[in-house]
Amino acid sequence: MGDILNISLVGVGGQGTLLASNILCQVALLTGKDVKKNEVHGMAQRGGSVVSQVRVGERVHSPMIALGETDILLSFEKVEALRFAHYLSPDGIALVNDQEIRPVTVSSGLSQWPDDLNGRLKSTFSKLELIPALDIARDLGNIRAVNVVMIGALANHTDIPDDIWRESIRQLVKPKFLELNLKAYDAGRSAMACA
Repeated sequence: MGDILNISLVGVGGQGTLLASNILCQVALLTGKDVKKNEVHGMAQRGGSVVSQVRVGERVHSPMIALGETDILLSFEKVEALRFAHYLSPDGIALVNDQEIRPVTVSSGLSQWPDDLNGRLKSTFSKLELIPALDIARDLGNIRAVNVVMIGALANHTDIPDDIWRESIRQLVKPKFLELNLKAYDAGRSAMACA
């Protein structure tokens, strides 16, 4: 990684990708770093791709990450990880939620779902962590906490103190969901990578 940490967050509508990127931006601000973010919502309400790029450093001039320059690809869904693989640098790591969300075009028979997604992920990414974030969130009682489980997994790949991550979550999550999200963060940090 260079002077600037480039993180691409990808998922589908309804997975909390944008809240996760906001938490990440707040973490950067709490550490005194400069941060820039951009977002693309592809028909998010209908399960389309949602992408957010976050760049963190002493001085960041652009919110855009060039192809092949993402240091960490944080994907909330397996196919989305493959769709945006070309953004990852050769030395970058892919943190992928072990979840498949089939779009309407597949369920209606208009297109086919790819076979052996885990095999494709392993052959695409030289550094891969497949994280059972959906199972972890389900065990915590709310599958909507998947995004914060993934934030916890991401925190393992930075040197940012734990209390900064937790404070960012406190500042951005509604009070009635705070306890759940702090548990999701802790569970993500301790999740075993299985790839």
